[in-house]
Amino acid sequence: MTELREILSTNMKAYRAELGYSQAKLAELVNTATNYIAQIENGKRFPTDTMLEKIASGLQKKSYELFYIKNYEKKIEKDWQTQLLTDLEHFIHTRITAIKKNNK
Repeated sequence: MTELREILSTNMKAYRAELGYSQAKLAELVNTATNYIAQIENGKRFPTDTMLEKIASGLQKKSYELFYIKNYEKKIEKDWQTQLLTDLEHFIHTRITAIKKNNK
């Protein structure tokens, strides 16, 4: 997924969550299929300029707000933190296992 698609995807999901909308609700508001919204949010499709404006309106935003990097940066930071914790957990588990083997 390109960075532009990922920013759009992240923002659409975040703005939908703020409003408590499902993909189906957003699709209904912009008169499109739920699958199409899902494809955009998964980075598989990129909407036309007309559809971007409809989506933005449905999310009560301006179309350019769909490309703000604030939400994307938060996602990157969260992904980084999650990976760091996973790596740390793996390291600790490996060390404990090695210590247990050495103490036998």
